[in-house]
Amino acid sequence: MGMNLGPSGGSDERDVLVDINTTPLIDVMLVLLIMLIITIPIQTHATKLNMPIDAPPTQTTQPEVVRIDVEADGSVLLNGEAMPDQAALEKEFAAIAAQAQQPEVHLRADKLVRYASVVKVMAAAQRLGVKKIGLVGAEQFM
Repeated sequence: MGMNLGPSGGSDERDVLVDINTTPLIDVMLVLLIMLIITIPIQTHATKLNMPIDAPPTQTTQPEVVRIDVEADGSVLLNGEAMPDQAALEKEFAAIAAQAQQPEVHLRADKLVRYASVVKVMAAAQRLGVKKIGLVGAEQFM
Protein backbone atom coordinates (compact mmCIF):
# COMPACT_ATOMS: atom_id res chain seq x y z
CA MET A 1 0.00 0.00 0.00
CA GLY A 2 1.57 3.25 -1.06
CA MET A 3 0.81 6.86 -1.55
CA ASN A 4 1.86 9.04 -4.43
CA LEU A 5 1.59 12.76 -3.91
CA GLY A 6 3.27 13.67 -7.19
CA PRO A 7 1.50 15.22 -10.15
CA SER A 8 -1.20 13.10 -11.59
CA GLY A 9 -1.14 11.96 -15.13
CA GLY A 10 1.74 10.81 -17.21
CA SER A 11 3.84 13.98 -16.96
CA ASP A 12 7.60 13.73 -16.66
CA GLU A 13 7.96 16.42 -14.00
CA ARG A 14 10.41 15.55 -11.29
CA ASP A 15 9.17 15.26 -7.73
CA VAL A 16 10.39 17.98 -5.31
CA LEU A 17 12.22 16.68 -2.24
CA VAL A 18 11.10 18.37 0.96
CA ASP A 19 13.71 16.88 3.33
CA ILE A 20 16.08 18.87 5.55
CA ASN A 21 19.72 18.61 4.63
CA THR A 22 21.26 17.27 7.85
CA THR A 23 24.86 17.11 6.65
CA PRO A 24 25.83 20.63 7.94
CA LEU A 25 24.10 19.91 11.25
CA ILE A 26 26.06 16.69 11.70
CA ASP A 27 29.31 18.47 10.78
CA VAL A 28 28.73 21.18 13.38
CA MET A 29 27.84 18.62 16.06
CA LEU A 30 31.00 16.62 15.32
CA VAL A 31 33.17 19.73 15.58
CA LEU A 32 31.56 20.65 18.92
CA LEU A 33 32.06 17.11 20.20
CA ILE A 34 35.74 17.16 19.26
CA MET A 35 36.19 20.57 20.93
CA LEU A 36 34.56 19.22 24.10
CA ILE A 37 36.77 16.13 24.12
CA ILE A 38 39.89 18.27 23.71
CA THR A 39 39.04 20.86 26.40
CA ILE A 40 37.85 18.55 29.23
CA PRO A 41 41.32 17.17 30.20
CA ILE A 42 42.74 20.71 30.37
CA GLN A 43 40.37 21.76 33.12
CA THR A 44 41.40 20.91 36.65
CA HIS A 45 38.68 20.25 39.16
CA ALA A 46 40.76 20.81 42.28
CA THR A 47 40.81 23.73 44.67
CA LYS A 48 44.16 24.40 46.24
CA LEU A 49 43.97 25.34 49.92
CA ASN A 50 46.70 26.32 52.32
CA MET A 51 45.84 24.10 55.25
CA PRO A 52 47.56 24.46 58.61
CA ILE A 53 50.25 21.90 59.25
CA ASP A 54 50.00 21.65 63.03
CA ALA A 55 47.04 21.68 65.36
CA PRO A 56 46.04 25.15 66.58
CA PRO A 57 47.44 26.10 69.95
CA THR A 58 45.22 25.11 72.81
CA GLN A 59 43.90 27.84 75.02
CA THR A 60 45.16 27.18 78.52
CA THR A 61 43.18 29.88 80.32
CA GLN A 62 39.50 30.56 80.16
CA PRO A 63 38.68 34.00 78.77
CA GLU A 64 37.51 36.64 81.19
CA VAL A 65 33.77 37.25 80.96
CA VAL A 66 32.04 40.53 81.69
CA ARG A 67 28.30 40.06 82.25
CA ILE A 68 25.92 42.91 81.42
CA ASP A 69 22.26 42.59 82.39
CA VAL A 70 19.61 44.98 81.09
CA GLU A 71 16.62 44.88 83.42
CA ALA A 72 12.97 45.37 82.46
CA ASP A 73 12.99 49.01 83.59
CA GLY A 74 16.06 49.78 81.41
CA SER A 75 18.62 49.80 84.23
CA VAL A 76 22.00 48.26 83.43
CA LEU A 77 23.98 45.94 85.70
CA LEU A 78 27.68 45.28 85.05
CA ASN A 79 28.76 42.03 86.76
CA GLY A 80 25.85 42.46 89.18
CA GLU A 81 26.72 46.08 90.02
CA ALA A 82 24.20 48.76 88.98
CA MET A 83 25.47 51.44 86.64
CA PRO A 84 24.20 54.88 87.72
CA ASP A 85 24.09 56.38 84.22
CA GLN A 86 25.18 55.92 80.60
CA ALA A 87 28.48 57.78 81.19
CA ALA A 88 29.57 55.26 83.83
CA LEU A 89 28.77 52.38 81.49
CA GLU A 90 30.73 54.01 78.66
CA LYS A 91 33.69 54.49 81.02
CA GLU A 92 33.64 50.74 81.74
CA PHE A 93 33.41 49.95 78.01
CA ALA A 94 36.42 52.20 77.35
CA ALA A 95 38.39 50.32 80.01
CA ILE A 96 37.41 46.99 78.44
CA ALA A 97 38.39 48.16 74.94
CA ALA A 98 41.77 49.45 76.19
CA GLN A 99 42.86 46.00 77.35
CA ALA A 100 45.25 44.09 75.07
CA GLN A 101 43.29 40.86 75.50
CA GLN A 102 39.68 42.01 75.58
CA PRO A 103 37.31 40.01 77.78
CA GLU A 104 34.12 38.55 76.37
CA VAL A 105 31.07 40.69 77.03
CA HIS A 106 27.88 38.68 77.57
CA LEU A 107 24.78 40.85 77.23
CA ARG A 108 21.63 39.42 78.79
CA ALA A 109 18.40 41.34 78.26
CA ASP A 110 15.25 40.86 80.30
CA LYS A 111 12.23 39.54 78.45
CA LEU A 112 10.21 42.71 79.08
CA VAL A 113 12.92 45.31 78.36
CA ARG A 114 12.45 47.78 75.53
CA TYR A 115 14.53 47.14 72.43
CA ALA A 116 15.90 50.71 72.50
CA SER A 117 17.55 50.11 75.88
CA VAL A 118 19.43 47.05 74.63
CA VAL A 119 20.47 48.74 71.40
CA LYS A 120 21.77 51.74 73.31
CA VAL A 121 24.09 49.48 75.33
CA MET A 122 25.26 47.61 72.22
CA ALA A 123 25.87 50.83 70.28
CA ALA A 124 27.94 52.28 73.12
CA ALA A 125 30.06 49.10 73.25
CA GLN A 126 30.64 49.15 69.51
CA ARG A 127 31.42 52.87 69.41
CA LEU A 128 34.04 52.51 72.15
CA GLY A 129 35.79 49.55 70.48
CA VAL A 130 34.55 46.46 72.31
CA LYS A 131 35.09 43.58 69.87
CA LYS A 132 33.87 40.47 71.70
CA ILE A 133 30.21 41.02 72.55
CA GLY A 134 27.41 38.49 72.39
CA LEU A 135 23.79 38.10 73.38
CA VAL A 136 23.10 35.34 75.88
CA GLY A 137 19.87 34.06 77.37
CA ALA A 138 17.93 34.00 74.12
CA GLU A 139 16.19 30.80 75.21
CA GLN A 140 13.75 32.87 77.27
CA PHE A 141 12.28 34.27 74.05
CA MET A 142 11.41 30.88 72.58
